[in-house]
Amino acid sequence: MKTLITLITSLIMGMAHAGTPVDTYVPIDEVYAPVGFDSNDNSEIVVSGWLPNLCHKAPKTEYTVTGRKINITVTALKYDATNPFCPEMIVPFVKSVSVGVLDKGKYEITVNSQTPYQKKSSIKIDESSSNAVDDFIYANVHYIKQEMGSNTINIEGYNPSDCYELDEVKFVSNGVNTYSVLPIMRKIRDFCPMKLVPFSHEAQVPDTLSGNKILLHVRSMDGNSVNSLFIKSN
Repeated sequence: MKTLITLITSLIMGMAHAGTPVDTYVPIDEVYAPVGFDSNDNSEIVVSGWLPNLCHKAPKTEYTVTGRKINITVTALKYDATNPFCPEMIVPFVKSVSVGVLDKGKYEITVNSQTPYQKKSSIKIDESSSNAVDDFIYANVHYIKQEMGSNTINIEGYNPSDCYELDEVKFVSNGVNTYSVLPIMRKIRDFCPMKLVPFSHEAQVPDTLSGNKILLHVRSMDGNSVNSLFIKSN
């Protein structure tokens, strides 16, 4: 009887352990540092990685800025492998990390420092040329999508009025793995009624970066961004 009670207790404890997640570091593919941020912007760094299986849930990021060094940790909740809801399946993710307003200069970036998944990069912050948050008014982008088998993308969203229209889309390379995409608007009249106006704009992604997997960092009207991994078509 005592042996049976001990066995049942062990099973209950094992089930409880399997159901209690712990924070653990996760593998990192790449660190993307868009260009174009100045000392008046909320700067962003984008990290891509993957969850090794479905025992890992809810990837999250934390960061610290010390002098000219930015340290980012990327972790996920890991459930015990005995959990029956943990099939073997790799789950990719892309996480944007807003690191706030930074002084001008170059910053060294380290992600998951002193772990097997450590990655390094750097970002350059320019000096602000005005008190405005942005030098341009950008379209209110909601999402972008790549046309299958091509290097063409569609930028889509809803603008809050019809007094602005899309003037041009600029692609600015960081020289490594990222294009900052700037959908610049121009004002066509002074009267700006509140009216949701859908838009869709087709653009061709330049072929100046060598990698096949590139981040498109699209600036948006609300001061945030839309980030998407772009796979170059051969």
